[in-house]
Amino acid sequence: MGEALYGPEGFFVRERPADHFRTSVAASPLYAAAVRRLAGQVDEALGRPDPFDLVDLGAGRGELLQALPDVPARWRLTAVELAPDPGVGLRWLSEVPAVHGLLFANEWLDDVPLDVVQDGRLVLVAPDGSEVPGPPSPYGDWCARWWPGGGRVEVGLSRDRAWARAAGQVRRGLAVAVDYGHVLGERRPTLTGYRGGRQVPPVPDGSCDITAHVALDSCAAATGARLLTQREALRSLGVDGTLPAYGPGYAAALQAASQAATLLDPAGLGGFGWLVQEVGLPALLGSRA
Repeated sequence: MGEALYGPEGFFVRERPADHFRTSVAASPLYAAAVRRLAGQVDEALGRPDPFDLVDLGAGRGELLQALPDVPARWRLTAVELAPDPGVGLRWLSEVPAVHGLLFANEWLDDVPLDVVQDGRLVLVAPDGSEVPGPPSPYGDWCARWWPGGGRVEVGLSRDRAWARAAGQVRRGLAVAVDYGHVLGERRPTLTGYRGGRQVPPVPDGSCDITAHVALDSCAAATGARLLTQREALRSLGVDGTLPAYGPGYAAALQAASQAATLLDPAGLGGFGWLVQEVGLPALLGSRA
């Protein structure tokens, strides 16, 4: 999975993610505006440092950072991505630097490679997608706690460790990871592929994105992070899907309300999870009725 996604001919190295699936960033400019509002809150809580770091982990081609409105000159915008720098004027790195500010990872964890276990044995997969049973699983403790019951298990330990490493780079500020996922009581096999906006078999030959839902509760426990829904987080940042009253500017207001409703839909993007880890700061995000 790692080679298929991030190797020399890997999917994310060769392809522009926005050409294959839609994220919240593409769904509405309201999302970038909300991230900008959150970054502003972190900036103020830190005393407006110079520079203030805003780091996008799993940045694609830098779409989120480019969409941020009204960015102060002292903010240092950094994209972390294995694909080559597309030359869009951002600081471009392959590893998360030390962060004094906001680390934001939108739909990154679901593409962190993981192992699959079937009935207590590792699943070995060939480049054509065919599977055979492998050796006994070394993940008994994780499976017993986070995916009890056996059967086919998508082992989230690599995501727990990746999130802990990333959040550990925040020296003072806030780490956020946003993704689709599941929690205990909702577990089910989800490994699949995406190409050109369509779901395809997860063949690890570099031709498609390979993704699986994130065990969000396991990731949260790895660092002591809080877990919110996207609906809760965005509403606390002022995103409101209430339909406007008819009057001047109605068409624009209706469009914004429609976009907000898409981001807040609990059966869609609004059901995504936000892992929120404060470092040296009080809680800045929370639910709102």
